[in-house]
Amino acid sequence: MLRRPRRTRRPALALVPLLLAASLTACGDDEGDSGVSGDEERLDAVEITGDVGKQPKVEWKGVMEAGDIEAETVVEGDGEELADGDQVVTHIWIGNGFTKTQAYSTYDEGGQPQTLTVGDDLAPIFEDALEGRTIGSRVAVTASADEAFGEVGNPQLNIANKDTVLVLVDLVEEFVPPKPEDVGADEMPGIVFGEGDDPVRLRFKGLPKPTADDDLKRYVVREGKGETLTQDSTVKADYLGMVYGAGKPFDESFSKKPAEFSLQQVVQGWTYGLAGVKVGSRVLLSIPPDLGYGDQAQAAIPAGSTLYFVVDIVSAK
Repeated sequence: MLRRPRRTRRPALALVPLLLAASLTACGDDEGDSGVSGDEERLDAVEITGDVGKQPKVEWKGVMEAGDIEAETVVEGDGEELADGDQVVTHIWIGNGFTKTQAYSTYDEGGQPQTLTVGDDLAPIFEDALEGRTIGSRVAVTASADEAFGEVGNPQLNIANKDTVLVLVDLVEEFVPPKPEDVGADEMPGIVFGEGDDPVRLRFKGLPKPTADDDLKRYVVREGKGETLTQDSTVKADYLGMVYGAGKPFDESFSKKPAEFSLQQVVQGWTYGLAGVKVGSRVLLSIPPDLGYGDQAQAAIPAGSTLYFVVDIVSAK
């Protein structure tokens, strides 16, 4: 339930298998010599225009020919240079150099950018577009499909293994992780306890209805004395979650056993809301939709919901 969804600011739709190492289990078309016999070398096959941060205009002059991965900055930004571990907000456009068509564009997915981390186990075709580049740049990467995505190409994007690939990456801005707003008890729901002194639900009486643009909020009910959590911590915790006005929790672990998870594998409201908290603490979190499940409805969570949690941090490593 707490696992991070595939949603805003995370690789979306077909982009997930694109960004990570290519899977070799899918079936691709390995017959023929589709992209290999192109008539234009790499960027000579296209004309790329448009401003960084807006849908690029790509005009094909011919079939693109490419082999090993090569990256070229087509618009040089004047921002900071990216290094390993830096996070950057990007827009990504992918074209098939053989069919001369667009295969994917984040600009077509509601205008939602993707936050990428330099060196974060990305496929080489994306790694080469990030490290050493400057914020505000547009980078073009060309390659054969098998070099870009693995020996089967990328069937999800209708890119066969003998096709060629053009990837445009707009490095829009540096990503600054949101910091929780530490608030008082009056801005959080109350905790209702059961017979065993464990939380059984949250009480929202007197609390204003949340709005989608609210900040991530945190109230430390009881501060522990253990180590301080980071965004990379693996945590063991008890928790209870509810949405505003609900009669019962949508999930809880107090009646079962503590859950163990990495803060990199849960909703972003947990990642950023629990970082800085000490082991042994009890914390209330109010997580806005964009750091929770966004517009994706879950089993007992309506789309666009603010998520409220009480969390007891048992241990961390």
